[in-house]
Amino acid sequence: MTESTLLTGNDLPPVLIVEDEPKLGQLLIDYLQAAGYRTHLITQGQEVINWVKQYPPSLILLDLMLPGVDGITLCREIRTFSDVPVVMVTAKTEEIDRLSGLEIGADDYICKPYSPREVVARVKTILRRCYLPARELPSPELGLQLDESQFQVRYNNTSLDLTAAEFRLLKTLSSHSGQVLTRESLLDNLYDDYRVVTDRTVDSHIKNLRRKLETLVPEKVFIRSVYGLGYRWEE
Repeated sequence: MTESTLLTGNDLPPVLIVEDEPKLGQLLIDYLQAAGYRTHLITQGQEVINWVKQYPPSLILLDLMLPGVDGITLCREIRTFSDVPVVMVTAKTEEIDRLSGLEIGADDYICKPYSPREVVARVKTILRRCYLPARELPSPELGLQLDESQFQVRYNNTSLDLTAAEFRLLKTLSSHSGQVLTRESLLDNLYDDYRVVTDRTVDSHIKNLRRKLETLVPEKVFIRSVYGLGYRWEE
């Protein structure tokens, strides 16, 4: 796919909206369709998994509080078979709720009440990253390759699927091999907007990223913690 043939919203699989409040669901449908995206609305948590398996969406806007099955449970199950971008949408704003969503694989978090335009902007940003033209950035020393079109990693020809946030962390760390990067600098590369998040957000993503890297090379530690400073990628 070249720069001139990037997929548009109507070319992509639909954005799945999981929202039990019909008026809010319809509001998101109206704004996303006006921005050129196809959509599908589900109001019951127990219907989500089968639909995602049968009709893989381009992105999921997932309400946290749902009848039947809650959003955290759904996100955790989705991550067992798919790396589709998941954006949590919820009225629960406490830090522990934000972290629990990130730790089970959510890519982003939007708190109610929200601006529908902000939701559309977040969706555009995430999908733009996911459907960029393929570019492989090899690191000969590590046998590491990053495929930005699919947010995937290969190490010695073995593939590893990451969430968008994990991929951006890995890209930032590996492109500064041997350097200590502070949590603040990693946060600057984690999100395009200027939301208020804590250092623990980075720690949660690093924890998940380490666990996935260990499945590739169990005997190697790629990410070192530097006490009081941050993290360092080791060749």
